[in-house]
This record gives sequence, structure tokens and C-alpha cells, in this order.
Amino acid sequence: MGKRRKSREIAMQALYMLNSVDCSIDEICTFEWLPEPSDQDTLTFSEKIIRGTLHKIEQIDDIIIRYAKNWKFDRIESIDKTILRMSIYSLQNLTEIPAAVTINEAIELGKRFGGDNSGTFINGILDSVRKHELHNS
Repeated sequence: MGKRRKSREIAMQALYMLNSVDCSIDEICTFEWLPEPSDQDTLTFSEKIIRGTLHKIEQIDDIIIRYAKNWKFDRIESIDKTILRMSIYSLQNLTEIPAAVTINEAIELGKRFGGDNSGTFINGILDSVRKHELHNS
């Protein structure tokens, strides 16, 4: 698994944990909860995604609500919401990464960790975000 893919997986797990257990962002970003160690570059990129996503979470959630037609925000599966949040942050702020790469990675995370329709659901929302929210797409 590539470093960036591993970073995204760690970030997804961390953001999911922050919604599920009582701990702080600083505790999560020690990465002591990981079952096996990762290199510093992987952890640094994970932390960038985690902190950036949380810093902009209200704006990101507004975007999800806008594009999740026929879905009430609180009915979106927590793991799908987590993947969408970090992916929208990445699309808007990590512009050195092509949008197609970010979307593909999100779809793969959805297929691996979400429900049967997570990949399709995530793809639909992120593709709409790419088309309507990004200035260079």
C-alpha cells in the first residue's frame, strides 16, 4: 500500500474515532492507537488531513448537505460521512493532488470500509463537488 493511501486510511480511522469515542484531536494525533507503526511522512500527511478536515468541518458539512440530494445529513452512514469530509477537504485544500486521485481513493475507502452502496454514493457526491465547487475542474 502506498504512503498516501495509508495516510488516508489512518486519517479516516482517526476522524471516525473522534466521532465515536471520547478523546481529543491531540490524543488521536499521537497515533499510539495504531496496531503497527507507520513512517513519519505517512503520519504527517494523515495529521494534515485530520486537522484540516476538523478545522473546516462546518463548511464541509454544508457542502455534503447541498449535494446529498434525497439524503438527510444525520441519516448518512458515519463512515461515509467521514470519508466525504476528508475527501472534500482534500479536494479543496490539497490541490497538488489531482481531483481524480482523491475521488478514486475515497471510493476505494468506501468500498473497503462502508456498506454495499458506499462507493457509488461517495462517487456521486464527490463528482458533484468536483464539478460545481472546484475552480480548476
